[in-house]
Amino acid sequence: MEVVQVLCMKGGNGDTSYAKNSLLQCSATISNLTAQKKVISLTKAIIEETVTNLCCNNFPTSLCIADLGCSSGPNTFFAVLEVVSTVEKVCKKMGHRLPEIQVFLNDLPGNDFNNIFKSLPKFQKDLQKTTGLGAESCFITGVPGSFYTRLFPRKSLHFAHSSYGLQWLSQSP
Repeated sequence: MEVVQVLCMKGGNGDTSYAKNSLLQCSATISNLTAQKKVISLTKAIIEETVTNLCCNNFPTSLCIADLGCSSGPNTFFAVLEVVSTVEKVCKKMGHRLPEIQVFLNDLPGNDFNNIFKSLPKFQKDLQKTTGLGAESCFITGVPGSFYTRLFPRKSLHFAHSSYGLQWLSQSP
């Protein structure tokens, strides 16, 4: 049996689901939320530097972001919200008009993408509250597949993010 078929989280929102039992789920406890925010905050400077460099060099009208190993449940959109908020902040600071943002959520085919998309309205509400952006500014797409294989056409992404998926790589990409 291939690794792609073996490694998957238990879908849904039941008592034994990944969404209810992941160590870093937003809905679990305040200490877990704090831990997740801490993990994201460790990457904040890198995200801001990367977005700033992108805005200075070749500013796109449409920005494509991939979250590799997005998993499922409420924490899926936590990193995406941070990246999109950073893009909005950098664009405002540099006087650029915010590009349309396309977010590709990637995980193995066994991931519960239905659960992710059920969480989309909450993400859109959080996006509006955090940045003032509406759903028409940020488009979300699911991309099932292993990031050991090619998932995207050449030069189609501006930014790729992975909170915990990279631990599965045997060498640097």
